[in-house]
Amino acid sequence: MPRKPRVEFAGATYHVMCRGNRQQPVFRDGRDNEIFLDTLEEACVRCGWRVHAFVLMGNHYHLLVETPEPNLVVGMQWLQGTYTKRFNVRHKEWGHLFQGRYKALLVDDGEYFSTVATYIHLNPARVRGYDYQAEQLEHYPWSSYPGYLWLRKKPEWLCVDRALSALNLADSPSGRRGYRAYIEKRLLEMSRSDQPWLIDGAWQKIRRGWCFGDEPFRKNMENRLDGVLASVKRESVSGEEVWRHDETEAERLVLQGMQALGLDEEHLPVLKKNCAEKYAIAWLVRRNTSVRPKWIKERLQMGKATNFAEFLKRMSAGEFGAECLRKVKNINS
Repeated sequence: MPRKPRVEFAGATYHVMCRGNRQQPVFRDGRDNEIFLDTLEEACVRCGWRVHAFVLMGNHYHLLVETPEPNLVVGMQWLQGTYTKRFNVRHKEWGHLFQGRYKALLVDDGEYFSTVATYIHLNPARVRGYDYQAEQLEHYPWSSYPGYLWLRKKPEWLCVDRALSALNLADSPSGRRGYRAYIEKRLLEMSRSDQPWLIDGAWQKIRRGWCFGDEPFRKNMENRLDGVLASVKRESVSGEEVWRHDETEAERLVLQGMQALGLDEEHLPVLKKNCAEKYAIAWLVRRNTSVRPKWIKERLQMGKATNFAEFLKRMSAGEFGAECLRKVKNINS
């Protein structure tokens, strides 16, 4: 089954989330939570990670973790594998504990970083029946939020400065008061909404995206994805990040293909929908990316192109458009 590619580099920051297998609890009691946090501390020592926010929620967890070295994958394998072994020994069980692959959302700095930290800290308030009392959130024991307020001793591996500074706050008494006021304001917004999980439009991007940041950040992540995709079989990976990357790459190939054939944008609506030039460019894009045929047909103004696959086969076999194919064949090789 195709998997999402992992983009790793020194200094990357991720929002990591994983659920229990079949939605089962991965933390049955307080001792399980303690064991997970102890295991997370060991992972931070082994990998040099910096954890900026966390919450444990019964059947899932969230982490905002920075990796000074490109080691998210090996670190997560150790963290989840070790915790699973300890959980199974304690509860006399066996087999998988977590559901499939963990989600790892690449996170930009500044407001994007603070938005993810806020999303994590407000997670307990998104549980059905929550009464939105600030005191209740402050004393939720399995979250980094009380550590931000110094309501209990902060773990050595928990870093609060970056999320606070993104809100122009310092790790000081006044800064902690400011952060409490900020979270209480968000709680109040949630209490007044029929759909509290939708009060911040960015939360949907956190739940479903692959990277969270401004356009230069996204472009940078797409460029880093080039190296990842070059080292794996294309059919082994999937997801929004792959489609977005491939559409960018497909556009580059279309422009190069038109240049090789002596075409420009004005030629596309004039040329026949099934001409050899358009199919040569389509062949180039299909050979080097996994974009959908619909994207290619629309981009090259090919109409429905009902015999699209058959024409591409004929072109590959040299039965159609050989001269056009020759001109584009070495692009990207």
